[in-house]
Amino acid sequence: MEPLLYYIKKLHSSTGKIIYFNVFGMATVSLIEGFGILLIIPLLSIGGVIETNAASSKLSQLFNFLTVLPPSLYLPLILCIYVVIIVGQNLLQRSLAIRDVKVREKFSRDLRIEIYSLLLHSKWALFLRKRKSTLINLLTAELARVIGGINFFLQLLSNTIFMVIQLAIALWLSVKMTLFIVLFGLILGYLSRKFVQRSRNLGRRTSQLGEDYMAGITDQLNGIKDIKSNKLEYSYIDWLRSLTSRMNAEQIEYVRLKSSSQLIYKVSAAILITVFIFISVKAFHAQGEQLLLIILIFSRLWPRFITIQSNFEQIAATLPACQAVTKLIEDCSKEQEFKQADALSLVAKPQIECKDVYFRYKKDSHNYVLKNINLVIPHNQMTAIVGPSGAGKSTLIDLLMGLNSPERGEVLVNGHPLKDELLLSLRQSISYVPQDSFLFNTSVRENLLTVNAKASERELWEALEFAMADQFVGNLPQGLDTVIGDRGMKISGGERQRLVLARAILKKPALLILDEATSALDTNNENKIKESIERLKGKITIVVVAHRLSTIQAADQVLVLEEGKVIQKGSFDQLAYEEEGAFLKLLEGQFQTAQ
Repeated sequence: MEPLLYYIKKLHSSTGKIIYFNVFGMATVSLIEGFGILLIIPLLSIGGVIETNAASSKLSQLFNFLTVLPPSLYLPLILCIYVVIIVGQNLLQRSLAIRDVKVREKFSRDLRIEIYSLLLHSKWALFLRKRKSTLINLLTAELARVIGGINFFLQLLSNTIFMVIQLAIALWLSVKMTLFIVLFGLILGYLSRKFVQRSRNLGRRTSQLGEDYMAGITDQLNGIKDIKSNKLEYSYIDWLRSLTSRMNAEQIEYVRLKSSSQLIYKVSAAILITVFIFISVKAFHAQGEQLLLIILIFSRLWPRFITIQSNFEQIAATLPACQAVTKLIEDCSKEQEFKQADALSLVAKPQIECKDVYFRYKKDSHNYVLKNINLVIPHNQMTAIVGPSGAGKSTLIDLLMGLNSPERGEVLVNGHPLKDELLLSLRQSISYVPQDSFLFNTSVRENLLTVNAKASERELWEALEFAMADQFVGNLPQGLDTVIGDRGMKISGGERQRLVLARAILKKPALLILDEATSALDTNNENKIKESIERLKGKITIVVVAHRLSTIQAADQVLVLEEGKVIQKGSFDQLAYEEEGAFLKLLEGQFQTAQ
């Protein structure tokens, strides 16, 4: 139950005093219902089923005030009390139901926001370690199960309060008979432990199957083009058949477990009532109205007891989800990137320096992705980073943006270590254009406004013109308001790259990072965008990662990476004339390929 207690504490901090009001309301409803049951005695005495004078002393004292009433007022008063009780009980229950929903929804909203905020503010390393599908599953299916577990806890709390108050009334009527029932219930509860354990095991399997399903579907939808082009549809349909077969079997087993426990509880209830009546009459010599009231109380109480057992089973089934989501919260809390600040100044002229930087993704690995990196990226100049695949270019870019931190050495921005508030300030000053362009499933306008919500119509078109995207956007059915589909799939790859570049320019950054940003463009558009970027020289700091070396001829500085090391530095022309240099070999290789 420890994983659930974590969320119960969060429920308390989220709802505050409302939950105490609800607990008090539950107790009040239970008391009202108990008093309503006790009214059966004077009602039955009117019909002559029970003689009030023959009733036990406790019940006689409770309803003694009725004996002084004129006979003509006896029945109307009893019926009025009954109506008042029923109306009051239902009005209170309605209020409690509304407050329960408010409690659950506020807790659900607060929990979702807290977890998602922690996730988004986590370090990039966490996203490298965890699969995207696992995070999606935790934030959707598993989190929904956690919230369901809290709902089951609230039901358990309500049923427990009802049971305790009804037991108190039954004890008041007869201690011996009530203790007999309680003893039987405790024995049954002890024997039902196996159902709770099996529910927990089933919950663990539900979590694993849900994660497998989400992982498979996410991967397949991401690779749907490969699946269709290679005619792999049937193999993945077979995968789904196999997985859903196990999911069906798991759900059937859960229903079988639940129905078996319910069968045992209900059969036990029938046996209990039979034995109870026999022993009450023969051993306890219970009086008629006493026995009748206790039977009425326990006829309503025993279903609550069965529900409590069912609540325990349902809670046990959600515990693996609680553990998984709690683990995510703990991981995100340990990996928080920086503390939020109220106001941050932009880094207007960023100059970035790497001093003796070493980096590797796995601490137990002997292979460093970057080794002994020493470099300076001057502000308001254009720096190009080149090298063969696997040289560490993208990893270096991640370090420059503060997505990863060096294991040894340090990254400095204007002479200060890149961390905390400076990291956030730099991020606000950066526009990053990756090779794999990402766009949201919304309109062109809304995609652009994500980086600058206050941009005017003129600024939007200026950014599009800079990225050579104004013509194709103008030809779209609804222009700027055309929805471009999931990840921008309704437009071509080159058009997506140009839109992402336009979005980057619209932000008006102090540092523009282009990671193979023109790889999907034809030569004509690439040359035009190259000219546009060159016009930014001297105005902002530009870092370009490029395989096409012809696109970086105007760079102020070229850094050549190989096997995680900077092996050459200098201008384009300088490196191009260094015989036996790695840069010259890259140039000659591209020249031969072009021929």
